[in-house]
Amino acid sequence: MSNIRRLNRIFRPDGRSLIFAYDHALILGPAEGMERPVEMLAQVAAGGADAILTSYGIATRFAREIASLGLILRVDGGGTDLGDRGPHAPIFSVEDALRLGADAVAVCAYPGAPQEEKTLTALAHLVSSAHAWNMPVMAEMVPGHFAGGPEWRTTEAMALSARVAAELGADWVKIPYVEDYGRVAETCYVPTVILGGAKHGNDYGMLETIRMALDAGAVGVAIGRNIFQAAHPATMTSAIASLVHDDASVEEAFAILHARSL
Repeated sequence: MSNIRRLNRIFRPDGRSLIFAYDHALILGPAEGMERPVEMLAQVAAGGADAILTSYGIATRFAREIASLGLILRVDGGGTDLGDRGPHAPIFSVEDALRLGADAVAVCAYPGAPQEEKTLTALAHLVSSAHAWNMPVMAEMVPGHFAGGPEWRTTEAMALSARVAAELGADWVKIPYVEDYGRVAETCYVPTVILGGAKHGNDYGMLETIRMALDAGAVGVAIGRNIFQAAHPATMTSAIASLVHDDASVEEAFAILHARSL
């Protein structure tokens, strides 16, 4: 048995995916937009998300609300904003993901950071155990850790990190966007999606970044705060989906956002 069936729950026939990232409460608790999961999950599903990256708790307690979405289970964690987030060690197993009916598992790694070796080793071990069950793995690669400065947000750092994830066996890579994203996508032989990052103050600018990433070779996005902290999450999801799957222009996507927000 291959992992094609599971991957097809995440990526549409066009090879692209809009992944809703809803795992932030593992660190932030009930942050804005995460207070009432039932309402948020219903809006995002209605808006056209393909898959959800989330926690064990959300996957367990809200199985009905996310039933239409591909399920990517985050299996690392262990630090919160009350203390030291740390390198995020593995906290759940592939067997846990299988019991939940997950379609993939995800883990972070931080090339260049002090915890580089520990997180890359954790990624390799996860790939080994997951692929034994034909479970796909998404590697979230963040050079220098999330607190890293602009010296880590370079094309070279992103290209190296994405390629290392591929070499360790990841099925696809979630990675920050950089201006010359084409080099990142071209030199990584597995698909890449861009992460959304902090809430963007300019909706047009955020949609423009997604369009540029897709044009440069990304196969999708993993967006969290820019959806669940949007004024109208379902509409924002629809606008992003139009970019990912309909090859809409930035202007067309922004028009969807504007029209449905009136």
